[in-house]
Amino acid sequence: MGLPSRIRAGDTVRFTIPAGVDDLGAAIESSTWAAVAFFRFNKAAEGVTVNGTAQDGGGWLFEISATTSATMDAGEWFGQVRATLGAAAATLAAQRVEVLPSLSYTGTPAAFDGRSAAAVELAEVQTAIRALVSRGAQAYTIGSRSYTALDLGRLTARESQLKAIVAREKAAERVAAGLGDSRDLFVRF
Repeated sequence: MGLPSRIRAGDTVRFTIPAGVDDLGAAIESSTWAAVAFFRFNKAAEGVTVNGTAQDGGGWLFEISATTSATMDAGEWFGQVRATLGAAAATLAAQRVEVLPSLSYTGTPAAFDGRSAAAVELAEVQTAIRALVSRGAQAYTIGSRSYTALDLGRLTARESQLKAIVAREKAAERVAAGLGDSRDLFVRF
């Protein structure tokens, strides 16, 4: 099964890592080696460590509790599974792991914006273009950057880039949901 590519904060996450071989071809078996999964967040000094449980058929079972995953900030994490036997160590798996925010709440829900960074920026750029063109504004500020009517060409170019990025993100979401790629073209003869 391997490391999960996505984790929803607040969910219990179980995954298995199969036994493997080291760089010299020696077997890494769960009966003699210990395995630990490490997860690190790229934006803060944050990490999660999970010990693997040896499985009868070989390999290890890992479980991140709901309580532990609830502490994981949404964003891009990096995961690695290392097996050790005495002083010997080997990496069995490593990859990026996306942690999705939890949508559960108690009491009154807080505001939530589930859009990607590209979708948020696209909305801001489109607002700036509308303000400069239709409202006759002399300048418009997005974050720490200010734009004038002279920057309209840069804004429309950025809008086109962001539209393409958002379209790719939506297509990837459709594929991940099992709905297929809307850009596929089928021809019948």
